[in-house]
Amino acid sequence: MGLKVGQRAQLGATAAAKPPRTARGERTMRKILDAAREEFGARGFSETSIVGITQRAGVALGTFYTYFESKEGLFQALVRDMSAQVRDTVGPALAEGSDRLDSERRALAAFLRFALDHRDIYRIIDESEFVDPAAYREHYESTASRIAGRLQRARAEKEIDASFTDDDLEVVAWGMMGANVFLGLRFAVWDEKDADEVAGIMTKVWRKGFSQ
Repeated sequence: MGLKVGQRAQLGATAAAKPPRTARGERTMRKILDAAREEFGARGFSETSIVGITQRAGVALGTFYTYFESKEGLFQALVRDMSAQVRDTVGPALAEGSDRLDSERRALAAFLRFALDHRDIYRIIDESEFVDPAAYREHYESTASRIAGRLQRARAEKEIDASFTDDDLEVVAWGMMGANVFLGLRFAVWDEKDADEVAGIMTKVWRKGFSQ
């Protein structure tokens, strides 16, 4: 699977990552990123080696340095890549909702399914707080900002109470994001529960809380 435009832009903006110039290069970088996710997810940052990543990816050690300057640079790129994957996963679900809150329900269900298939995302994101604090903060701030923007549009369309200010909605967005993260941990990583059922329960809470 090749890198998407948004992912290429994010990797290009990372000083330690060198954006590929060809489709073959994109495929090679994807191999390295996927291998890094598996290695970091299984071993943690400290115990993971560049040699282990390249062996898992099936590429030469020198090829690694064509795209990344260091293990830290790869980890930084991986955090942004996984954040982009979450965004790209929930995007189509958001577009299918019958209203804004139904879109949030669908997005949560999509995230839970993503977390089920990518359990290592939790270890990687958590470790980024210490390995790359800027990427860690960016991951959560950008996610909360997108949720707040959607809530503001829902307010403009009178789907939630007009008494909620922008500041109120920022607080709510962080709360919703936090709930989503821990729902994923509990019902996708630790144990498996039907994603649509979990999302449906949370939507009832949101609708009551936002009701006029």
